Amino acid sequence: MADYSSPSCVDVSMGSSSDKQCQSLDTRGFSKNVCCGTTTRLDNQNGVVQPLLTDLYQITMAYAYWKNGMCSNYAVFDLFFRKNPFHGEYTVFAGLEECLKFLKSFSYSHSDIEYLKSVFPSTVEQDFFTYLQKLTPKDVTVYAIPEGSVVFPKIPLLRVEGPLPVVQLLETTFLTLVNYASLVATNAARFRIAAGQHIKLLEYGLRRAQGPDGGLSASKYAYMGGFDGTSNVLAGKLYNIPVKGTHAHAFVMSFSSSEDCNMKTLNHRTTGETKNLMAICQKWLSELSQFLHILRDEASSGELAAFVSYATAFPDSFIALIDTYDVIKGGQWTVLLPDVTMQRIRSGLLNFCAVALGLDELGYRALGIRIDSGDLAYLSIIAKETFNKIAQRYDRPWFSSLAVVASNDINEETILSLNEQGHKIDCFGIGTHLVTCQKQPALGCVYKLVEVNKRPCIKLSLDVEKVTIPGRKNAFRLYGQDGHALMDLLQKVEEPAPDSGKRVLCRHPFQESKRAYVLPSKVEPLYKIYWDKGKICEPLPTLQEVREHVRQSLFHLRQDIKRSLNPTPYKVSVSDDLYHFMHNLWLENAPIGELS
Repeated sequence: MADYSSPSCVDVSMGSSSDKQCQSLDTRGFSKNVCCGTTTRLDNQNGVVQPLLTDLYQITMAYAYWKNGMCSNYAVFDLFFRKNPFHGEYTVFAGLEECLKFLKSFSYSHSDIEYLKSVFPSTVEQDFFTYLQKLTPKDVTVYAIPEGSVVFPKIPLLRVEGPLPVVQLLETTFLTLVNYASLVATNAARFRIAAGQHIKLLEYGLRRAQGPDGGLSASKYAYMGGFDGTSNVLAGKLYNIPVKGTHAHAFVMSFSSSEDCNMKTLNHRTTGETKNLMAICQKWLSELSQFLHILRDEASSGELAAFVSYATAFPDSFIALIDTYDVIKGGQWTVLLPDVTMQRIRSGLLNFCAVALGLDELGYRALGIRIDSGDLAYLSIIAKETFNKIAQRYDRPWFSSLAVVASNDINEETILSLNEQGHKIDCFGIGTHLVTCQKQPALGCVYKLVEVNKRPCIKLSLDVEKVTIPGRKNAFRLYGQDGHALMDLLQKVEEPAPDSGKRVLCRHPFQESKRAYVLPSKVEPLYKIYWDKGKICEPLPTLQEVREHVRQSLFHLRQDIKRSLNPTPYKVSVSDDLYHFMHNLWLENAPIGELS
């Protein structure tokens, strides 16, 4: 948890010269607070996230508001989404901390103003640019659901209140900070549920992500959603995410024979005596080829040289990518394998086992293997069987616990299929399908005006799903006797909060016949004030704490809501008062047609 000087709001001193002096921009575009005694954890801010990271029409609307004397109009916007992603029935809310960072640093620079002057028509009054340069979000209030919470359609993730031009200017930036973050966190949570809690998940997506910002965001929010580590070194540094990695096929391919291995020796862990690891591994290679009925000559000497070289560099963390040439080879195994898999198996497993036993002689323990192609379920089973045989034959119990890491364009359906095949994989490395969210590339959050100067606003549409729920609202999560969440309830802010143990009438927002009385065993208010009067009003949890909140939030959802195939819809309801209020306003604003 962040170290705050007091439980009260944290003063940000919006736009002050001292605040600006506290900020420096490093070479990667991340703003870092360099003052001593800072009370917030809002470091590592992406320098690209600034007021000009918006759509032009936000600023043109702000000018029209200003021109029309509407700067003091008090507006309320809801940020929400209409449909859960990935054909699922839940979403993980992410991006709140980045929104607060944006508010903290919100200020138009001199160069921003000069640029806007150059792109706006000459008829725009110069006083508007003076207004922009002095603009801060000190009069904005942000209510939000805690980051990492499971959320559902129609429930506002953020309720943003304040002067109309100011809160309008926040729209695009808030949306870009929440949309992708929530999408990746949800995708990661789905991978976690598919894999199960006992399987390690590593994010390998940087090279396939949508640019460097997408890569960093994906690493952060995949970890939040339940992944255990990342290959992204910068993300590890910035967000304190465990970094993991082995080697690529190129490393193995760079060795053609044992002569290419220039570092053949390794000191014994305990005695310090220098031993020839290559010679020890070659001895084990001969021994294992007979025991496993694999021809020694068919094990690639270049691959063995690569493994020995890597093992001497990392004797305590040796993991080998074993499918550069082939994974296994020989005897009855070759006959049993399908034709496609036969092409991908030969020497890798034999060479790895020889090096693992060689390291063991010198007091070190290998960690496992990675397979990046072929029949992953079958090969993982064969690998584990081999490890078990060696563990028993040579009295090396630890050999049975060697890990099998699988990669190769894995998606959620792949994991579910591998589960059905009884795979023996301990860890999945997932890249493209995680970070690009190929199944659904956008969440579709929207930012809609619901009230101006205490006058409720409603957006009407022929598509009922696009009709907004007007006015300022509070949201509550109602729990059943079994501890699972039953439904989320929206109601007007003037209404008293529902009480546990007291019956409440809950209605479908748009279908009159769908209604039910609910007797909640627990009522959870969903909103907290995170920003008010230029101050952060809630201590911000660490990324690790948000990650745990995701796990706990998902735990309280029924399994049938979380399942991948045909999940049960989670109910989002409105109170009886809000239902009638909304529908009366709908009738007042809907035009009456005429037939002739």
